[in-house]
Amino acid sequence: MKNYKIGDIVKGKVTGIEDYGIFLLVDNEVTGLIHISEISDSFVRNVADYAGIGEIIKAEVIEYDEINNRLKLSIKSENCGKKVKKSELIRETGSGFDALSKQLDVWIENKEKEMSKK
Repeated sequence: MKNYKIGDIVKGKVTGIEDYGIFLLVDNEVTGLIHISEISDSFVRNVADYAGIGEIIKAEVIEYDEINNRLKLSIKSENCGKKVKKSELIRETGSGFDALSKQLDVWIENKEKEMSKK
């Protein structure tokens, strides 16, 4: 096993996602777990919002077990690249529901006409 030190930044492939964390394959012999508490400083409702199966991500080593070739990892560190929830990638526009509100009267009027014909 490669000697991993606490604080090392490693890259790994996401091999599994559970309610409690993200599993990484760091190299052919070493696996790691990013526990849900090590994903973000804010509340994590859904672990899958932070990584996907097959994705390569960086993580910081916070503990290692040489006997079992397992790492405890964290992605909270800025050195790991700021992990952004997929839902945070959606940007709200200034127009909001303007397009819908402009059409609402037309849709209501058309529906009233349609219903009165029946």
